Amino acid sequence: MTLLEAARFLRLSERSLYALARARKVPCARIGGKWLFERALLESWLRKRTDFGTDGDALLVPPPILAGSHDPLLEWAVRRSRCGLALKPGGSLDGLDALARNEALVAGVHVVDPDTGDYNRAAIDDALPGRDVVAIEWAAREQGLILAAGNPHGIADLSGVVAKRLRFVPRQEQAGSHVLFLHLLSEAGIALDAVTRAADAALSESDVAASIVEGKADAGFGIRASAAQAGLGFVPLARERFDLVLRRRDYFEPPMQTLLAFARGAEFAARAARLTGYDVSGLGRVVLNR
Repeated sequence: MTLLEAARFLRLSERSLYALARARKVPCARIGGKWLFERALLESWLRKRTDFGTDGDALLVPPPILAGSHDPLLEWAVRRSRCGLALKPGGSLDGLDALARNEALVAGVHVVDPDTGDYNRAAIDDALPGRDVVAIEWAAREQGLILAAGNPHGIADLSGVVAKRLRFVPRQEQAGSHVLFLHLLSEAGIALDAVTRAADAALSESDVAASIVEGKADAGFGIRASAAQAGLGFVPLARERFDLVLRRRDYFEPPMQTLLAFARGAEFAARAARLTGYDVSGLGRVVLNR
């Protein structure tokens, strides 16, 4: 890295870093009159001088991976924007765990707190205690029951799924959709074992829809966009907030800034409208910064 790039990386002024370099107090090299810095050596230098104990590994630069929950609009935007992020979809809680282990740069998260009805803060506190982190709103989404096209069983709520013994495809336990589903069952006074399980847990919103299209299940829980893409019926039950969670420093790096810049454009807005079930008016809002 150049002097300017290294100063930005360390959040120092160029003058301060120049003074450190001249005094040989920071790993660097001077070639052709220019100061150059190797990122890995700067990270090691930081770790040795930080009172983080075993959490010093938090200063390592994670790979450019977006882990956590699957979202159709996010998946499309990552590819279309060419922001350089690789997708590793899984559950929201898996994404936070990957972030804590420095195995991902960003995590897509939508986890309701049953006690407050708020989204993501409690899950972030549990997975990343004491770590600097920022959560950026991606979208508000409609969550509900995904059903066969035309809703042939006339389902209006969760009680109808139980009463008509519909085969229900579940999500994995680490998924934010599963956490919300359990919360809604509790509010409705329905025990989980009263729901007829149809198949193995679906690992994404798209897998839920595919199970119904293929006749493996009669119903599932997911977002309106996934139902619409598959031509299936949908009964809304909740509005949730989907956030992108990452370290503060990484927010300013090119992958995240490129993605957010693309998401502010007309092409993105048109795509969100076509998918249905999204409200992107709050996109980019900082909902947590610690």
